[in-house]
Amino acid sequence: MAKPIIAVVGRPNVGKSTLFNKLIGKRLSIVDDTPGVTRDRIYGDTEWRGRKVMLVDTGGIEPKTNDIILSGMRSQAQLAIDTANVIIMVVDMQTGVTATDAEIASMLLKSGKPIVLCVNKCDRIGEVPPEFYEFYNLGLGDPIAVSSVHGTGTGDLLDAAYEFLPDTADESDEDVINVAVIGKPNAGKSSLVNKITGEERSIVSDIAGTTRDAIDSLVENKFGRFNFIDTAGLRRNSRIEDKIEKYSVIRAKMAIERSDVCVIMIDGTDGFTEQDSKVAGLALEEGKACIIAVNKWDIVEKDGQTMDNYRKKLMNDFSFMPYAPIIFISAKTGQRLERLFELINYVRTQNTMRISTGKLNDILADATARVQPPSDKGKRLKIYYITQASTCPPTFVCFCNNAELFHFSYQRYLENQIRSTFGLEGTPVRFVIRERGDKN
Repeated sequence: MAKPIIAVVGRPNVGKSTLFNKLIGKRLSIVDDTPGVTRDRIYGDTEWRGRKVMLVDTGGIEPKTNDIILSGMRSQAQLAIDTANVIIMVVDMQTGVTATDAEIASMLLKSGKPIVLCVNKCDRIGEVPPEFYEFYNLGLGDPIAVSSVHGTGTGDLLDAAYEFLPDTADESDEDVINVAVIGKPNAGKSSLVNKITGEERSIVSDIAGTTRDAIDSLVENKFGRFNFIDTAGLRRNSRIEDKIEKYSVIRAKMAIERSDVCVIMIDGTDGFTEQDSKVAGLALEEGKACIIAVNKWDIVEKDGQTMDNYRKKLMNDFSFMPYAPIIFISAKTGQRLERLFELINYVRTQNTMRISTGKLNDILADATARVQPPSDKGKRLKIYYITQASTCPPTFVCFCNNAELFHFSYQRYLENQIRSTFGLEGTPVRFVIRERGDKN
């Protein structure tokens, strides 16, 4: 059984995201004084009284709206409610009980889930003001006074939620592969995650940039256990005008950092763009295993050579990461998604590969015998030995007599020799050069 889930819900701008960030101890959700900033469900882990739990931050609920985004936020919150073990409803002390609060409380009561009422923005130290007691009218039991800004009352809030948690939980997630789905806006990232999970996990619309946060979806199938991290589409810096979207770029970068594998989504109808190379560059900098997934292949006009020609062009466009496998998929129809799971497992294995020092030095001896190390002004590079220092990505330390003579071209030559023997497909490889002994 997965970690128990606590969903944080309420109308817009009552401080849900601030509370969520305080409870998990880091700034994961976007916090801004603009109502409706959090559009999708955000997941974060925390621990209370020895129990690990997953907290879910949701977009503000507007029970009655025709707005496409607000309507999507409402359905996202409903999904969070349906999957939660406990619900924390957040209300605003400063505005008091509103008609929207009453409608949300009624909706929550119909769910049959345990509910903890959090009265946020109780920032004054001392006695609780008389207005606090009007929240009893919501019919959700004893309200708990909290200041999410200062953190007061959060312990009482978690204690109340703790009482409703399931008795046992299998909290082992070591075998889960974290997969970040990255790419420019409207490439089909959310559609892919929704197709894989079989539910409307992310808000999907034809409005570019709909997904502003990085959101998680746990998937378990015959290929293993995967946590898909759907990210906001990354735009060129010049296009990032409002600060909320700047936060989204940071969220996407954070998603890449905590991933094991990055699926770089390319819009098959648009082809490669400069922004695609920048997105891939972020994953390369972090040393992540990568797969290039060309989406919308079902609507691309094709002949017998289309895929081969497309692949050749992408290999040229992504010449800085020639190791990344390319797959042509359709998030809409599910075309080749099983093959995508196989590739995710494969590149993850390659990214975590460890090669013995003995085998590495056998390759080194053979490589230096075939192509002599470079020399300059009578000084020749001597490579004494090579060893692997770490994985994720595979990192090799070369000990030599003169680091200046160890040209990049010769490092690339050694990398190619190692790859030809061990594969290392889908993962970058790093070299660390260390001088030892005489430089002559």
